[in-house]
Amino acid sequence: MSIDPVSAILLIPLVSAALLALLPGYRVGAALNVVASALSLGVAVSLLWHRPAVGLYLMVDDLSIVFVVLNCFVGFTTSVFSASYIGHELDSGKLKPQLVRFYHAMYQLMMFGMNLALLANNIGLMWVAVELATLTTVLMVGLYRTAEALEAAWKYFILGSVGIALALFGTILVYLAARPVAGEGMEAMVWTHLLRLAPSFDPSLLNIAFIFLLLGYGTKVGLAPLHAWLPDAHAEGPTPISAVLSGLLLNVALYALLRFKVLLAANPGAIAPNPLMIGMGLLSVLFAAFMLYRRRDIKRLFAYSSIEHMGIIVFAFGMAGPLGNFAGLLQMTMHSLTKSAIFFSVGHVAQVKGTQRIADMGGLTESHPVLGWTLVAGVAAIVGLPPFGVFTSEFLVISSSFSQQPLLALVLVFGLLVAFGALLLRMTGLAFGPVRGPVGRVRASYLPIFAHLALVLVAGFWLPPPLVKWFEHVATLLG
Repeated sequence: MSIDPVSAILLIPLVSAALLALLPGYRVGAALNVVASALSLGVAVSLLWHRPAVGLYLMVDDLSIVFVVLNCFVGFTTSVFSASYIGHELDSGKLKPQLVRFYHAMYQLMMFGMNLALLANNIGLMWVAVELATLTTVLMVGLYRTAEALEAAWKYFILGSVGIALALFGTILVYLAARPVAGEGMEAMVWTHLLRLAPSFDPSLLNIAFIFLLLGYGTKVGLAPLHAWLPDAHAEGPTPISAVLSGLLLNVALYALLRFKVLLAANPGAIAPNPLMIGMGLLSVLFAAFMLYRRRDIKRLFAYSSIEHMGIIVFAFGMAGPLGNFAGLLQMTMHSLTKSAIFFSVGHVAQVKGTQRIADMGGLTESHPVLGWTLVAGVAAIVGLPPFGVFTSEFLVISSSFSQQPLLALVLVFGLLVAFGALLLRMTGLAFGPVRGPVGRVRASYLPIFAHLALVLVAGFWLPPPLVKWFEHVATLLG
């Protein structure tokens, strides 16, 4: 009996999570975690050629497949990085063996939740999947069981619960708007049916629903002023989870928000969602840019950089149009690849130095050349310097906004320049200042770092024509 790819991409992490919860030993667990992630990536890539029929609960379309492939790719590379990172934490005594088994099981359960959210054809099922992915990351943020880690996990849980409750209320309102047209029951919760019938929905209910959805899922995206959980979760959790949070989970919440944006745009009587997204996006960029100057913890520094970039992405999708949506998709992809590579480097640097305090580390290009220069390359990419792909995506975002709202474009450019100055200031001391802190060695996973940075570098020179056509098509779907 054959299993279709959509079922496989959900069953692989789910079965792997059950096995990882039972299997003792770090090496076996790490190897199975990598293999399961590789299999999920292979199945995700196969969806480019073979897409099963749309069902009442699951579907694959051009929008979801962008997120699914990116999700599984970063999930795989992070599992490779995680193998050496967690091994070092185990050897150093920071983690107990039973917690390592728990970590690997939760990692695959998190991948299941994120994949389910991206493949759901049901607004209720998608909400449940986002909540599942959130709860698993909450448990992993508190993995070290220190007072700071447990506080960060609780903060994440409380604020995330508020966000997901708001999103639930918004989801219920969408169902109530759809019920008079689509009928009772499951039919009023299926994406494909909702989009087809959206012009007939009560616009007043849709308007209220989108406000709650923007606040609810916006909390998960990390938009200011709903961001408070994100810096603590990055700083206190294991670094692989920092990479997943920035590179994947924020995207999953953004995906949910984009789905509802398309639904709202299909109703001629509903409010335009774009100004709300533009406003929250710009606020996030400006807030995070100035906050970067006050960070003393290296993982908190890049957590605020993630808030800034999610603001750029939401701003781009708010500008909409073929160019704005294309720029948003490209910026999202480049940010996921670049920021996860940065966290890979930062994780090993923190292990070598025995601290995350920026003041206690420096001269990395001299003491640890590979880690130092990859961190320099990652920062150069994330601030949008050519020839990296982030330069291309940010150039398109700015071009799109200048053609529509020149004043808003100037505000955006100002925020980008402020953030550029902050990261450049921090990187100068980290990479090129006098050597500070221990100069020992660590078992490092360089391959995921090199792979991500290579893809971002190539994207700055050349984007494959099929990828461009694919993104252009998705951009038109987003309106």
